[in-house]
Amino acid sequence: MKKLLYLLILCALVLSACGTMSAKPPAVLRIGWAQGPDSLNIGVAWLASAYTISELTYSSMYELKLDGTLAFDLGTDVKRSDDGLIYTFTIREGVKFHDGQTLTAKDVAFTYNLVKDHEDFPTLHSYTEHFVSVEAPDDKTVVITLDEAIPNIESKLVFLYILPEHIWKDHSAGDAAATFENLEMIGSGPFKMLEYKPNEFIRLGVNKDYYGGTASLDEVIFQIFSSNDALVQSLKTGQIDLITGVPNTSVELLKADSNIKVVSGSPLSPDLADIIFNIADPANCPTDDGGLCTGHPALRDKQVRQALAYATDKQKIIDIILLGMGETGVALVPSGLGEWFNSDIKDYAFNLDTANQMLDDAGYKDTDGDGVREMPDGSQPLIFRMNWPSSDTTAPRMAELLSETWGKVGVKLQMQGMESDALTAICCPVYDYDIMLWGWVADPDPNTLLIIPTTDQIPTGYNETGYSNPKYDELYEAQGRELDHAKRVEMVHEMQAIIHEDVPYIIPYYAFAIEAHRTDRFTGWLDNETKVGLEDPSALLALKPIE
Repeated sequence: MKKLLYLLILCALVLSACGTMSAKPPAVLRIGWAQGPDSLNIGVAWLASAYTISELTYSSMYELKLDGTLAFDLGTDVKRSDDGLIYTFTIREGVKFHDGQTLTAKDVAFTYNLVKDHEDFPTLHSYTEHFVSVEAPDDKTVVITLDEAIPNIESKLVFLYILPEHIWKDHSAGDAAATFENLEMIGSGPFKMLEYKPNEFIRLGVNKDYYGGTASLDEVIFQIFSSNDALVQSLKTGQIDLITGVPNTSVELLKADSNIKVVSGSPLSPDLADIIFNIADPANCPTDDGGLCTGHPALRDKQVRQALAYATDKQKIIDIILLGMGETGVALVPSGLGEWFNSDIKDYAFNLDTANQMLDDAGYKDTDGDGVREMPDGSQPLIFRMNWPSSDTTAPRMAELLSETWGKVGVKLQMQGMESDALTAICCPVYDYDIMLWGWVADPDPNTLLIIPTTDQIPTGYNETGYSNPKYDELYEAQGRELDHAKRVEMVHEMQAIIHEDVPYIIPYYAFAIEAHRTDRFTGWLDNETKVGLEDPSALLALKPIE
């Protein structure tokens, strides 16, 4: 009997050991970042990395798919009233927050009303601009009432991540919502927050109760690196599995590694670089909002701006700065927005002779022979201040290239990088600058870019050029109400043509997104999609560890 008991114990120990030996190690995907989120509170966050984490941890009514389209996520059905003012959404049942609490329509209504009531949510609040009320008559129904019909409700809701009322209700009054750190980041998305160390890493675990399917991964770790060199080297040595922002200078080095694949193409959220002219008219300067409007008077002359457009060698900028990994910029709406982009616009082809002739014809002469033209009345030379955010590593080289070609048409630049806060302070709505190099990231709908040059946005500072055109303003208001999709596309194209003609901006390029992943640890990478977004929830859900 003792012998039998001994054998049973021995077998149990052996089986236990075998089970331990055969247990699979956790599947951990490591993603390298050059910059972490500025906040885990998406209400006050600005950086794209904050939105990436929110995409993984929260649900929203719609999702942005890798082909650039919008589809239901938390929502399952919507009915619109005949006048376009009332939207009645049905949401999924049985959805759980990461803490086990059930997500209902009341959480959705709470979130939308919280954002609507908080102007200190600088980005999200604009999405609720036309919301009159949001109600939840039962646990699966959300009713949104608008003050006017709009054609793009989906794009208003895609980044309004659903927050748990049982947590946020204690932080909803006054400035508490904006100051709430939200370190636990309780959501209902495919991954949940496990650990966060600012400027070091973010560790997410799989949400096994996720309604969209459970990831084959156990964890995703976003690791922040202090330099691009360290980031690239960590991918090569296998310390990380994915880089979502590959430096252009490292592309060929990574392509040479047989265990690494480099992917480039249109970003999931397209962006654009822009050369921004201060054309704010001192006669209409928003002095009540601190406006100074000290821009060089020559820049208020459209013919000068058009001449500078002809003197901008965009392809050379792309070849040198992006190492060819981008396409020529044309309109304020980037080509990555598909049908919204006006591909019929004929750009200002690089031609120094044309630029010089235009400036001659407009009366800007170099009367003293110093190589710099003067105003037609001889009052001041065409010497422009050019500034950019010092965190932008490509801007100094672009400034040099512009100085080179613009110098050949008699324009001189005084170039200086500035801290982003300082640059914002002189920009908008102060207009105490001449030219800036900066950029924008686009939403799926063009409205957030189209609103920038409207007259109404001059005192808010969102219009950073001071541009004002009644025809453009009229079209902006009309397209924002037009429910006929084809007619709205036509209006959006016309607006781009107006901006291109008036040149408050020169758009040098639309940069490609460049990402790189190892091929020896995970399979299922969605690296042949319309858009590049290997950190997208759908992309991470498709990954499987290699046995």
